[in-house]
Amino acid sequence: MTRTALLALLSHWNRHRLQLAMLLLGLALATALWSGVQAINAEARKSYDRAAATLGQDTLVRLTSPDGVTLEQFVALRRAGWLVSPVLEGSIRVADTRLRILGVDPLTAPPQAGLASLTQGDDVLAEFLGEPGLLFVAPETAAELDGETLPPRRIAPDLAPGTAITDITTAQALLDRQRLTHLLIAPEQPMGLTSLEDLTDLTRSTPEEGTDLAELTDSFHLNLTAFGLLSFGVGLFIVQSAIGLAFEQRRQTFRTLRALGLGLNRLMTLLAAELAIFALLAGSLGLVIGYAIAAALLPGVAGTLRGLYGASVSGALSFDPLWALAGLGITLAGTALAGAQALWRVARMPLLAPAQPRAWAMASLRSLMAQGVAAALLLSASAFLVVFGTGLVAAFAGLGALLIGAALALPPLLIGALRLVQPLARGPIGEWLLADARQQVPALSLALMALLLALSANIGVGTMVGSFRTTFTGWLDQRLSAEIYVTAPDSASATRVREVSIDLGADPLPIWSVEAEVAGRPATLYGITDHPSYRQDWPLLFALPDAWNRTYAGDGVMVNEQVFRSESLSLGEPVTLAEGWDVPVAGVYADYGNPNAQAMIGDDVLAARYPDVPRLRYAIHTDDPEALATALQDRAELPPQGLVNQSKLKAISLRVFEQTFLVTGALNVLTLGVAGIAVLTSLLTLSGLRLPQLAPLWAFGVRPARLARLEVARTCILALLTWALSVPVGLALAWVLLAKVNVEAFGWRLPMLLFPGQWIWLAGAALLSAGIACLWPAIRLTRLPPSRLLRVFAHER
Repeated sequence: MTRTALLALLSHWNRHRLQLAMLLLGLALATALWSGVQAINAEARKSYDRAAATLGQDTLVRLTSPDGVTLEQFVALRRAGWLVSPVLEGSIRVADTRLRILGVDPLTAPPQAGLASLTQGDDVLAEFLGEPGLLFVAPETAAELDGETLPPRRIAPDLAPGTAITDITTAQALLDRQRLTHLLIAPEQPMGLTSLEDLTDLTRSTPEEGTDLAELTDSFHLNLTAFGLLSFGVGLFIVQSAIGLAFEQRRQTFRTLRALGLGLNRLMTLLAAELAIFALLAGSLGLVIGYAIAAALLPGVAGTLRGLYGASVSGALSFDPLWALAGLGITLAGTALAGAQALWRVARMPLLAPAQPRAWAMASLRSLMAQGVAAALLLSASAFLVVFGTGLVAAFAGLGALLIGAALALPPLLIGALRLVQPLARGPIGEWLLADARQQVPALSLALMALLLALSANIGVGTMVGSFRTTFTGWLDQRLSAEIYVTAPDSASATRVREVSIDLGADPLPIWSVEAEVAGRPATLYGITDHPSYRQDWPLLFALPDAWNRTYAGDGVMVNEQVFRSESLSLGEPVTLAEGWDVPVAGVYADYGNPNAQAMIGDDVLAARYPDVPRLRYAIHTDDPEALATALQDRAELPPQGLVNQSKLKAISLRVFEQTFLVTGALNVLTLGVAGIAVLTSLLTLSGLRLPQLAPLWAFGVRPARLARLEVARTCILALLTWALSVPVGLALAWVLLAKVNVEAFGWRLPMLLFPGQWIWLAGAALLSAGIACLWPAIRLTRLPPSRLLRVFAHER
């Protein structure tokens, strides 16, 4: 009996192959987008772990100083018996690659630093310590550095991308710095040592006090996960539509099997097993598609993390069974969720239930009212979380409540909108068209909800990215006011750069900084020269009167928005820049795209405290940039790579920006595509059930070709109304992203700009997807033989 019942249930799919294809396609796409996002997140986490494990940064305590650690301090601690090891850290730009240099001493490094595997063998160690040195890099970094004039490279698979480990001497030559960044302290020390506080004024810092990339980028990965979950939910609309229709079409089969003696529990088990088999098949296909999507998007994600957070992530994807199993697990869970209502209805169906198949019944007034109440509660909860909630979790919970509430409110709002425009109908056909559209809203509600979510996400994210692009471009025009930017290889070259620039009447402004702690937070403190360009071009968000004069005199400090918001500072409030050095906040400047804390103070004030810090970078204002560039290369012997003009620097910054938001644009397009497939699925499954509504019009003389045009018009009307409702939802989404999520994630807030042109484009996309979705059912309607339409009246009396 079980085998016969299973064959009877599966025979439905043999007769409705298109319906089966849509069910599997919906599950596969939902799994693909979700698993692809999880694969990207998993790869990023691996890179964070590799970066944290480099030189034991996740376990080893270190000694630091704002102006660096001298070799004499290191030697004094070693002579006192302390097991410390020097590290020199910095970054250089090689072509278009930013390479992080870590200079180490393998002879004194503790085992926890993980250098033993890098310098195995006497030959390797001799090459590492000798001339011209040796760089250990990750495979992808080695490929990027191929052909560059650097010391020889050797592959270290466990290193994070964008990082090179070398000897201290080689690092000093590459970075043109003599002072060390910090000293690593071995966990196990000899007994009876003099305390560090009595030997040195260096500051002890633990790994917990450092910046954890995984925590820093949690907001971005949470954003990706939200996109993946949204895409998964949109895909489940397809699945639920197909499952609900299939179960309704098999009501007669269920009744017959029950009447022949098949128990309800066994029937439920067979139906659940059927759904599980479909979920595993579609989930496996979805994993393959998801892997391809992740591989295509990962370079864009790596650029985003590098641009927004300074985190290096591998651009190559590796297969991880964990995310694959998680993908199959959520596919099974999603299928169970989508089929739960249908299974419940089968369980509650009386044995002698009527056998007429009905795909979707017209929603009752009570159900619409209940749905409206639920939508109102969710929207109210969203407003409460956004206004009064704190933290990223509250912000994203508010976003989720907003989107779900808007989706639930869509059917009642569509029916209400169609009632409002009913008086505008002209003629009986027009009145029928609007009435029929109103009747079909419940049947198409799931597909229209998917379309609403996809359109809202596109409008919201598009507004955020457009606001960022417009603001960022204007901000660059202000910040990059100098015509030429120079990086000298050493102090002698820097002196020649200043002399040549002054001889030609240009103004060389040094760009130099020290590592400090602003308000207890690790930050970069810049020294700025009193020059009109700062007062005229530097954008300030908030400032005290006479803020620039205060800053140049050392009576005030400018901080970036990240520090100001994260530490809840106020203008005039003193902040600590170093031990015993407290300066009031004179102003706050925008610093878009920078994940780190920064501050600025007068050049002379900073130089008095840190006289040994070299000044190798300059922003040069000149009326003749071409002549100055030629003179700098000829007279100052400046290498070509050390000179960058303003337009090139802007182009590089904008290219990084465009790559930063590549992944969100791709996910938007994919989500909109899945929503279009959801509309197609609903229309295809409904096309055979529309004959009772269309046959009377045909009997009154309306030709099938006109009926097909009316079907297209009805679908486009619903799509256009859905788009109109998605605009306010998308704008609310954008406001939450800019005013809440962005501030919590990055520490700075962007102005919200409107882009009506994008909304019009999305309206066209919605109409196009709806039109394409209903094209096939419309063509089938025009080719329908009259006998099929006459059969509708076969049982009329």
